[in-house]
Amino acid sequence: MTGEFTGRTALVTGAGRGIGRAVALGLADAGADLILLARSADQLEATRAALAESGLAHERVVVVTTDLGDEEQRARAIEAALTRSRIDILINNAATVEPLGVSAEISTAELRRAYEVNVIAPAALTSAVLPGMTGAGWGRIVNVSSGIVAHPEGMVRGNAYAATKAALEAHTINLAAELRGTGVTANVYRPGRVDTAMQEWIRGQDPGRIGAALHGRFTRFAASGELIAPEHSAAALLKHLGGTETGAVWDADDPTTDTTTVATTA
Repeated sequence: MTGEFTGRTALVTGAGRGIGRAVALGLADAGADLILLARSADQLEATRAALAESGLAHERVVVVTTDLGDEEQRARAIEAALTRSRIDILINNAATVEPLGVSAEISTAELRRAYEVNVIAPAALTSAVLPGMTGAGWGRIVNVSSGIVAHPEGMVRGNAYAATKAALEAHTINLAAELRGTGVTANVYRPGRVDTAMQEWIRGQDPGRIGAALHGRFTRFAASGELIAPEHSAAALLKHLGGTETGAVWDADDPTTDTTTVATTA
């Protein structure tokens, strides 16, 4: 895959760790310049260091510390990114799993925060980069979702996460239909059960708050050894990225297009 994206600029959110960092490293290996967003400056610098170790020149990486759930910070991050370059590839990976708990006890503010991070931020970033993509006749948008959308009943007390990821998938597939024929693709990626900080964080939560079933589910994932490495998941995403398929649901566990989605080419 080396050189496939030479001359392209990719923006990756949630790039400080886990899947986002692994995707950034894979894109760098494929020749892309990078604009990386995350909340933690320390984690972003660690990603930059990993990229430098892989041989990517310092000037080909821009890091922007931002909370994508904050509208003002998000706007500043978008301005900084677009000042640097036209964005050719957008990977919306950042997400929050909170709020977890009994649905009736979740506040409106907590729910609004989840939608802001998981749905509004990806849509806002997409809107910002689309004019450049359509003007160039080429662009790749991937919104990272979750397998829970296929079975939302499996994440009781995780209603906000399941609902926001379902909304993100609907947004993506509808957008793909809107963009058909422009050379810009929009696809969903379900990353599989990945050994990430989010998984570890859920295992560390009080079962009384998030529910014994949910806590037990994530504990079993780790104990069974079925969690995959972020690099494995990133490789499955990048395998698809250069193609012309659009409106698809890609899955790390099955790299072919989800059979419930009618995918076409851009």
